[in-house]
Amino acid sequence: MTDFRSKTFLSDLIRKYTPTREEMAKNKYLAPIAHRFLAPELWRFTRRSVPRGVALGVFAGFIIPVGQIFLAAFLALPARANVPLSALVTFITNPFTFPFWAVVANRLGSFILKIDRAATGGAAESEMASGRWAWLIDLFEGAGVTVLVTVFGFVVLAVLGASIGYLLASFIWRFKVARRRAKRLRLRGKKPADGPGANPGTGQG
Repeated sequence: MTDFRSKTFLSDLIRKYTPTREEMAKNKYLAPIAHRFLAPELWRFTRRSVPRGVALGVFAGFIIPVGQIFLAAFLALPARANVPLSALVTFITNPFTFPFWAVVANRLGSFILKIDRAATGGAAESEMASGRWAWLIDLFEGAGVTVLVTVFGFVVLAVLGASIGYLLASFIWRFKVARRRAKRLRLRGKKPADGPGANPGTGQG
């Protein structure tokens, strides 16, 4: 028996590791808006929904390491992002990768706060110590690192990572669409450079 990989490998991967529409609709935590998860547009892969799904998944994965799938799902509804993709991307933070990201967040937070103290007198540090982020700080109390700096680093990673994820997903999507179009043109006996204004009388004789 030969191995077979579906042409929709990404879709197969998402279906394997993320819950279905029906499973999410039946989840007790999503009960108030469960019916909205059945909307077909939230499960389609389009040039708009895919980058949004990636961005929200990265943001949710970094901003809250517990229950991030549900946060991504909630955010995907108003943003009209791809729900299963946003849920899958949240696994960028998991029990195996969290120690690595905690170190990265701590060092990134330390670096930015040093610049902040020098440039603004510590505006960002004062914001994090104001109490408005206490709920997030509590989530990291057992991390064994400087909590305030690490949490700030995770906030930066969430915002920066979401932006990079959106741009990267958009680029990959356009690249794949361009390759598919070029392949279709080659199969039709045309060159990718042929445009809509090409002379129709120059076809194959």
